[in-house]
Amino acid sequence: MNPIILIVGAVAVVILGVGIVLSISGERGTVEKRLEQFASTEREAVQEVAGAKRGSPLGDAFNRVLAGRSFADKISIQLARADLKLTVGEYMALIVIAIVGGGAVAYLIGGRSIIFAVLGAVGGYFAPGLYVGFAQGQRISKFNDQLGDTINLLVNGLRSGYSVLQAMEAVGHELPQPVAGEFDRVVKEVQLGLTLEQALQNMLRRVKSDDLDLLVTAINVQREVGGNLAEILEVISHTIRERVRIKGEVRVLTAQGMLTGYVITFLPVALLGILYLVNKPYVELLWQGICGWAMLITGGILIGSGFLIIQKIVKIEV
Repeated sequence: MNPIILIVGAVAVVILGVGIVLSISGERGTVEKRLEQFASTEREAVQEVAGAKRGSPLGDAFNRVLAGRSFADKISIQLARADLKLTVGEYMALIVIAIVGGGAVAYLIGGRSIIFAVLGAVGGYFAPGLYVGFAQGQRISKFNDQLGDTINLLVNGLRSGYSVLQAMEAVGHELPQPVAGEFDRVVKEVQLGLTLEQALQNMLRRVKSDDLDLLVTAINVQREVGGNLAEILEVISHTIRERVRIKGEVRVLTAQGMLTGYVITFLPVALLGILYLVNKPYVELLWQGICGWAMLITGGILIGSGFLIIQKIVKIEV
């Protein structure tokens, strides 16, 4: 059979599988949103009711196997921080699809080489986790950028006579996502019976942000000992705005170094792949003897070490 047809077929299967999982998760997110308006906010109860409306045998099987496992709870928190409407079982099913699809595509592209198949499977295993980490970073960065305006709106609401909860409700109505959705969820959780401290801790667990931790700590301390919360939040708002400004300047100054790190890390890997496709016998000499494997392992260690060192240099905490 024509290899091109096999490649196209494998890619189509992977895309179809990912589309099914994402469409199922999108339906589940709509059901959860409706249930949260009227029922308990316990995640397990919502997923159990929503699961009756889904049709994902693979995801449900993983959910049953992973129920009660500690690492499943950690994955659930990571998915919540990335705002991905997936259960742990659906996420594990997506990893399986990525492993199989990545291995098959790499096997066909690499001239039916087992080594390429293994590398493709390894890449497929890490790809969902990398995407979840990227989505988390994007969401937290966007949240932190909006937090200064959020605190200003809270201060204005408190000075106009609103309670803390009413000011948070105004934030949920007036500001864009993701900050609006998080504060709106805090209000709904309080209305459903949680204390404000518990609802704020839940938000802090979903959004891992030092600036948000500072805001939550100030609100909790003020509720215990009293004081002018508006003035406290105004000082915090100024601090957060200055931190965001400095982070932006640091990001600009370190952009060249970060880009250099990515280029010198992935360029040898890409060059090896191109040479393998152009002159397969020449590259295959690397893994036909101990010397070749030693060179590959040493090169991989040096490249990885250089990448980590560059990331450490350009990553400046503010």
